[in-house]
Formats: sequence, structure tokens, C-alpha cells
Amino acid sequence: MTRRMFFPLALAAVLPGCGFRPMYASAAGGSAGPAEVGLAEIAIGPMYERAGQLLRQALQERFERGGAGLAQRYDLVVGYGLSGDAIAIQPDSSVTRVRLAGSATWTLTAQDPQRTTLATGSARTMDGYNILDEQIFSADMENEMVQQRIAEAIADQITLQLAAYFNKHAGP
Repeated sequence: MTRRMFFPLALAAVLPGCGFRPMYASAAGGSAGPAEVGLAEIAIGPMYERAGQLLRQALQERFERGGAGLAQRYDLVVGYGLSGDAIAIQPDSSVTRVRLAGSATWTLTAQDPQRTTLATGSARTMDGYNILDEQIFSADMENEMVQQRIAEAIADQITLQLAAYFNKHAGP
């Protein structure tokens, strides 16, 4: 057996002994794990701007992955915004590169009478696109694609933070 084959096998044998468990691991008996169930029980609040709608859609895709149809027990409120900077300015004052930064803060509350706050967090990412001479349509398309990528990255961060919360606070 070569070293390349031995290391992954040894790692796979050691990790369960140290308490490692995949984030989205199934529970005993093959049923959905605490992260998967918890995410499926979240109702996402409305987001009105186009960038917010992209983020909300990305979150819905991730949350409903394993438990569509479960009763909603939690509310997620997300504040989301994008900002842009021109970072490549030519001598004639034209811009050839734009950097967009997306940031979100979120609050998870229980749907109990007290509206108990269970967890809060934030997520941030950046991306950019080039503007070619006299290619306005292309720049618009690039802007839309960058906004989609930022929404996907922010949704990934929020999903991981919430999955960690549900795994940490899972019942016995």
C-alpha cells in the first residue's frame, strides 16, 4: 500500500474517534440530522431589493434541501446590502474595473410568544468585474452575475453558521 493510499484511510479511521461529524450528517437510522431539520424549519423574511431577492432565493434553495414541507418553527430576518467601488480608473476618468462588496447581518428568532432571539451573525464577501470599452450591455450582464455570485457566497456563509447552531443545540 502506498503512502498516498494509506493517509486518507488513516485519516478516515481517526476522525470519528475525535468527535468529528460532517455538518450535514444524518442522524441514527438514516433520518435527517439536526442541521438539515433545523434549516428546513426556518421561514425567511422578505427582502425587497433585487440583490435581497437573489439572497433570499439562494437561502431558500439551501434550507429546503432536505425537509421541504416541515412546519416553520423559526424566523430569519436578514439585512443585506451591496456597495460598489470603481478600482481601475483610466487617465480619461473612465472606469475599467468595479468591485462589489456584499454584507449581511441576520437574526434567528423562535416563533414563540416571546419571539426569543436564538442566534445572530453576519456574512461578508467581495467580487468584481471588468468594464470593456463601449460594452455597456456586457458590463450590465457581468454586474448581474457578480450580484448572483455574492448572494450565493453570503447564503453559503449564513447556512453554515445556522447549521452549526442547530448541530450545537441539538437535543440528546
